Amino acid sequence: MRIATWNINGLRARMEFMALWLNDRKPDVVGLQELKTPTEEFPHDFFTDLGYHALVHGQKSWNGVAILTRSPCESVQIGLPGEDDWGSRLITADVGGLEFTTVYCPNGKSVEHDDYPNKLSWYESLCAHWSSGDHTKRVLCGDFNIVPEALDSWRGEKADGDVFHTVAERSRFQNLLTLGLTDLHRHLQPEEQVFSWWDYRGGAFHRKQGLRIDFILGNDSVRDLVDDVVIDRDYRKKKDGLTASDHAPVYADLRI
Repeated sequence: MRIATWNINGLRARMEFMALWLNDRKPDVVGLQELKTPTEEFPHDFFTDLGYHALVHGQKSWNGVAILTRSPCESVQIGLPGEDDWGSRLITADVGGLEFTTVYCPNGKSVEHDDYPNKLSWYESLCAHWSSGDHTKRVLCGDFNIVPEALDSWRGEKADGDVFHTVAERSRFQNLLTLGLTDLHRHLQPEEQVFSWWDYRGGAFHRKQGLRIDFILGNDSVRDLVDDVVIDRDYRKKKDGLTASDHAPVYADLRI
């Protein structure tokens, strides 16, 4: 089974680009973030023609998450309990016995901004929600808007203390891992520096000035089944004149 996560930075702007990727990489399950599209306006027919069903938790102009699957699946959770004010940022499905959750975690903007402490609180709600589950195989993936360690930032330790790189944010991410989750990329590549997001400005992509903030996390049962994890940098490049998201897709191959 190939599972994936992708912050697409606007569904309407990225549909044809996504079609290229889906036809090329052929994932079985995909968690999407930052749809910027209301649930009722999601283009189900477009994805049906590509061979995918969709569960959607959308929102006009901002946020929005969805799960694409090759086979029909069952919705388990729509939205993070207690965090409705933060918009559409979590959706969970049961995909053939795999509990698959995708999240679009708050950005925080800056350590001085009011959104920053609210981001920390949102993470606490996520940890509380995750700790209540007991499914055999569990995946939590998405755009986490946290750089777990200096290796995951092009600026290294020079960025410590900036938003995404603070001790408080990193401790919230670590709290997730202590609930029985493993960063599948780091599990296979403990010392590799590779990024999943690059600013559109200043030639950051070509200058290799990125951050790794998009993750596939799995519990022990999933970790033991992982064969490969790929940050699909090739699909951060333009294709056929189509503009990519500022995030690369990330996918993992599991022996399921």
